[in-house]
Amino acid sequence: MDIFLSIILHSIIPIFILISLGYIIDMKFKLDLNTLTKINFYLFVPAFSFVNIYTTDISIDLVRVIALTVVLLGIHFIFGAGIAKFLKLPKKTGKAFENSVMFNNSGNIGISLMTLVFTNPPFVVNGTSPYLQAALSVQVMVLLVQNLTTNTLGFINSGGEGMTLKTGILRVIKMPALYAIICAILFKFLPFDFKVTPVWSALTYLKDGMISAALLTLGVQLSKTHINFKLKLPYIAAFCRLIGGPAAAFVLIKLFGFTGVTAQAVFIASATPTAVNTALLSVECRGDADFAVQAVTISTLFSAVTMTAAVYLAYVLF
Repeated sequence: MDIFLSIILHSIIPIFILISLGYIIDMKFKLDLNTLTKINFYLFVPAFSFVNIYTTDISIDLVRVIALTVVLLGIHFIFGAGIAKFLKLPKKTGKAFENSVMFNNSGNIGISLMTLVFTNPPFVVNGTSPYLQAALSVQVMVLLVQNLTTNTLGFINSGGEGMTLKTGILRVIKMPALYAIICAILFKFLPFDFKVTPVWSALTYLKDGMISAALLTLGVQLSKTHINFKLKLPYIAAFCRLIGGPAAAFVLIKLFGFTGVTAQAVFIASATPTAVNTALLSVECRGDADFAVQAVTISTLFSAVTMTAAVYLAYVLF
């Protein structure tokens, strides 16, 4: 019980405090969501990705994490499509349902959760956080796969007109985080320490600010959402994402043979709620935006409970 309470106090509650602050400040000042999103997308996420990749040894385990994440995504796609067909959902709603199951919030919440979890009990050792870097590296790999697929498959699958593979690829090419990761990998092989440059300090400052900026932005996004708690379909989607995700991840973790901090990080990463981008895609591509927004909101609210359980189970099981 002490471990469970510690997880709630140190890892979960801080996340929702920041989300709540974003919600409250937007209710009072009506912030520009487009500006906040661009700051996160073009500055914080690329800097975070670059610093973490550059300072981490790229092991075969991280490549296997990418493979597991792709397989997990495929399972969610089949599962979501099957439920949509079983429920005989309209095409646009069915596609939005599939996206809500496939794509999780590996950026705003995932990275924040991973940072808080592995810098607080029970994952600290003698006052230090020896597993943090490894856990964040796993999360960056998950974030990379999620971003690439959200902006290709998710974009095409969002139900709008004119959505093609070519259009999705063009969107991916414009992703700054992709270039940040590629540059970080290339710089690792150069006979020069990039950390001695002034640019490194600037990137570090941006990286350190990502958690608060991402969660505040999520709060602003949620404050602009109108939710109807009487609809059943968003709850089904939330169940598939929050319960089905970790269950499928557990099976794959065993099949891939992951242990220790890698297994813990993969399991925790699978428990995050539906990605906010699924709602933004539905709006942009003229899909079922009403359902998409409801699914994001419901899954985010319930994730306060399920993420706590997932962190506890990760500690106990692995």
